[in-house]
Amino acid sequence: MNDRPQRTGLPRAARVATWTFFALNGFAVGMWVVHIPVVERSTGISHSTLGVLLLVLGAAAFAGMQVVGPLADRFGQRLVLPVAGVLLGIALIGPGLAGSWWSLGLTLVAFGFFNGSIDVAMNSHAVVVERAYPRPIMASFHAMWSIGGAIAAFVGAAVLKAGIPTAAALGGTGALCVVLSLVAGRFLLNAEPAKSEPAETEKAPAERVRPPMRLVWLLGALAFALMLSEGVANDWAALHLQDVLGTSAATAALGYGSFAVAMTVGRFATDRVAALVGPAAIVRYGSALAAFGLAVASLSPWVPLALVGWALFGLGLSGGVPQLFTAAGNLDTRNSGALMAKVVGLGYVGLLAGPALIGGLTRWMPLNVAFAVPFVLCVLAVVFAPVLTQRRDREPAEVS
Repeated sequence: MNDRPQRTGLPRAARVATWTFFALNGFAVGMWVVHIPVVERSTGISHSTLGVLLLVLGAAAFAGMQVVGPLADRFGQRLVLPVAGVLLGIALIGPGLAGSWWSLGLTLVAFGFFNGSIDVAMNSHAVVVERAYPRPIMASFHAMWSIGGAIAAFVGAAVLKAGIPTAAALGGTGALCVVLSLVAGRFLLNAEPAKSEPAETEKAPAERVRPPMRLVWLLGALAFALMLSEGVANDWAALHLQDVLGTSAATAALGYGSFAVAMTVGRFATDRVAALVGPAAIVRYGSALAAFGLAVASLSPWVPLALVGWALFGLGLSGGVPQLFTAAGNLDTRNSGALMAKVVGLGYVGLLAGPALIGGLTRWMPLNVAFAVPFVLCVLAVVFAPVLTQRRDREPAEVS
């Protein structure tokens, strides 16, 4: 599934440019997240209204993914990715200027749409760059997204402490997105036709392999499961330590911190491991480790052991999603962006749905019992991980 045509020389400049876009996107999203409480107060909206608007943002991001995926296939990632980065930077200015719920809603629609756009475009380009390398490199791009978010947390805290207006902070971040998108965009690549199929255009339509949609949906379901689990950790790890184990807020923050650090470290290590054992093994054993870590965190009566569990959960989840995105992008090089949009989009839905689902379940059961949902999804990922060994060149009847 991970066919890489042989090329002379490695596109290191394109790799660095792709790192830049991932880190930039993580930084932009992080700066928005740290300013959410300030924006909520300045617009005078309630928590419930904010929750609805954040769902609107998520829906707009999903729409952006579905629109931009085919556009990347048609016009090339080298054009689409910088444009998405520039428009994301412009859209980021809006929430800092909003003064009411409806103006904030409109700006979040734009921000969400272009955030989804850059997400698909940069992942699609990452697959193009990875094809030129003799080993996997996708996970390192996702690690840079995490690094960008971590930097935003520190910068955002400093900005808030200094009393810099939200409009200026988000406006400056938007300007940075515009400038770096234009600079990094000069070093991007466009996808090349698959050299292993030189006579593809000469084949009769009946002989062409149809898009492997069954396999695409399976990959999307796995992305949904793993990213839902990630979303649960993002929003509930700290609350688990505080509400279930009775720790202080400061100690509880270590729950998410241990998860996030382990995930970032794991993503930097995943590429080397994937080159040795293959993507299916990364998803299978990583999901098994995640399930084990979540079980430890959920059942532990001691805070130190729970922190170990959350760290194992992050380490286990770190490598799976990049393997799924790479697999989707390599199923059909002619429609890479459109196929990735489906897989990335389903994963994004899971990321948004997970925290809300757990929150709803806590009305009827303890928080650590509700964690059975991501535990079961991780186990299912173990079972279905072998789909990554299926290849795009099988008979159409098997993959459609």
